[in-house]
Parts: sequence; C-alpha cells; structure tokens
Amino acid sequence: MLQTASETRSETHGKFIWCELMTSDTEAAGRFYSSVLGWSLNAMPMGEGDAYHLFQIGEGDKCPGIGGMMKIPTEMAGSMPPNWSGYVAVDDVDRTAREFEENGGTVHRQPEDIPQVGRFAVVADPHGAVLNIMTPLPMDDMPPPPPEGAPGTVGWHELYAADLEEAFEFYSRIFGWTKDSDFDMGEMGAYRLFSEHGKQTGGMMKRPEEIPMPCWVYYFNVESVEAAIGWVRAGGGQVLNGPMEVPGGGWIAQCTDPLGAFFCLASMQK
Repeated sequence: MLQTASETRSETHGKFIWCELMTSDTEAAGRFYSSVLGWSLNAMPMGEGDAYHLFQIGEGDKCPGIGGMMKIPTEMAGSMPPNWSGYVAVDDVDRTAREFEENGGTVHRQPEDIPQVGRFAVVADPHGAVLNIMTPLPMDDMPPPPPEGAPGTVGWHELYAADLEEAFEFYSRIFGWTKDSDFDMGEMGAYRLFSEHGKQTGGMMKRPEEIPMPCWVYYFNVESVEAAIGWVRAGGGQVLNGPMEVPGGGWIAQCTDPLGAFFCLASMQK
C-alpha cells in the first residue's frame, strides 16, 4: 500500500531543480548542445576524475546554470547508454529514499553528500523510471535564474509510464504533485498534466510501444523548433519526430544527440 511520512512539506519539496547529461564524450556533447541550445560550458574539476561541466546561459562564471554534464564512469560504460536525468528537490533525501522503497520503488544509489552542493540519491519509481532526488544546501551567492521560458531553459518534464494511474498516485504521494487536467489522445489514452505547488510543470502518459522502458523525458526551450532541428541535424544528431504542433499552440520535436541521448525541444512558434 502506498504510504508517505505525514510531515508538512516545504514549498520546494517536489520541484524539478536540475537536469544532468551522462555521456560517453563530454567534448562532443558540449559542442553539440552549445550549437543547438546556445549554452556555454564551465568545467569544474572533480579531484583526480573527469571534470563536471555546467551548462550555463550566457558567458562568465556568474551566469545562471540550468544543468550539468559528466562522463559515464568507466565501470558503467558498457551498461549505461548516454542519457538525460532530472533532479527533484526534497526536504529530506534519506526519508524520501525510504519512501520510494516503501512504496515499491528502488534506490539505485543510497543517499550521500556532495560537498558544498547538497545530499542526493538516485531512485526509480515502481515501474523503473529513474530520477535523482536532492536536498540542496543554501547557496546565497548563486546568480538569479533565467526568466521562465527563456531559450535554453528546461521547459517541460514528461513521464512515459507503464501505468498512468499507478504512476501518478505514486508521485502524488511522494512529491505532493496534483492533477491539473487530462487530454484525450485517442488510442494512446490520456495525457495527464500535473502541477507542483499549483504550477503546471509536466505531463504523464502511458509509455509508447517504441519506447523500451518507462522513463522521464526533458524538453528544452528554443525560439524556433524548426530552426533548432536544423542545428540538431547539422551537429550530427537525429530528429525522431517533429516539428509537431501540440495543444496550446506550442511546437515540439523529439531528438537524439550524436552520442545517442534522447531529448526534446519546445517552442511557441514553429
């Protein structure tokens, strides 16, 4: 039976706060996303290992970061394909990791600290879709975030679920997400819009047959989807679907980068 702790949640619990790319070639991936999304890169040394790269909007150390990139660890290179994953803020990582397990999910990486950043864990819902959860440390010197919807920012979070109702109930209990509305997609079933603290932030749907397993998908804002997919192709990526108009007047495209990581584009104009 689904269960969660009864403590009152903060206004940041359940909020998507970061996106991260794990890839086999950070140099090639960095060039690609810089050309498609206009990001600049800021390499941060990680001891004796490979650097962690910040994706930033603008130039200079004080530009807002929207995500990061790191090389797939050598020991996982054969089993983990390049992929994007999201981070969701929670009030207590250890408690939320236990709640994932208690409600049928999995903890792939037990909670641990990232010095000067916060405490995180890698988890999966009962159907296997993977997320990162984090309790970030206060960072008063961080630059202000870019305007909502600005090119290069993460604009939408989408879950391909094995069972829509089961998945929504799970995340609703763990993160406090609420149902916004359902859109009828005919034979594909319902597309559920969900909100975090009253703000519409993503959607869920039953996993399409061509998607091999339940997963989370991330949409990046661009000024024009049609223009952006030109850069995708020029940079060696593939456009799997789109440009396609969606309800509300927006346009999307589904793509893979040259290393194989799946990502999506979104804009209000074609």
